Amino acid sequence: MEIPKGVKTYEMTSSIIWINEEGILFSVPKPGLPPDLNIDEIDKEMEKFRAIIGNKKICIVSEANPQSRPPTKSERDFIASVINDVTKAMAVVTTSPVARMIANLFFGLKPPPYPAKMFSNEKEAVEWIRQFNK
Repeated sequence: MEIPKGVKTYEMTSSIIWINEEGILFSVPKPGLPPDLNIDEIDKEMEKFRAIIGNKKICIVSEANPQSRPPTKSERDFIASVINDVTKAMAVVTTSPVARMIANLFFGLKPPPYPAKMFSNEKEAVEWIRQFNK
C-alpha cells in the first residue's frame, strides 16, 4: 500500500497511519524490523492511537509486516483486548506467506469480536471494509 500524497499521516512506533476521506484508517509498516514492544509500550502506543481516532471504533485496513514475529500469548491477549475497543472491522493486506501465517495465527488463537479478513490487495480490502464503515 502507498501513502496518498497530501494526506495527514501519524507516525507510530512501527507503522505510519492515516485516515481517508471516508473515515477508514490505513496502516503501513515502517521499513525494517519492527521493534519488540512490551505490554507497557503497547499500552502507550494505544493511548496515542486513541488520541488520533477519538473515542470511537474505526474500520482499519492494515498492511501486514512480513518481518513481524508472532506475539507471545500474553502479548496476543493484551493486544486483542485493546484492539477490540477501537475496531469496527479490520482488513489485513499481505502478499507475504509468512505475514499471512502470523495474521492467521493471531486471529485463529484469539478470534476477534469484529469482522476481520485477509486480502492480497488494497482495492479488495477497501471494497470489503466499506460495508462496516457506517
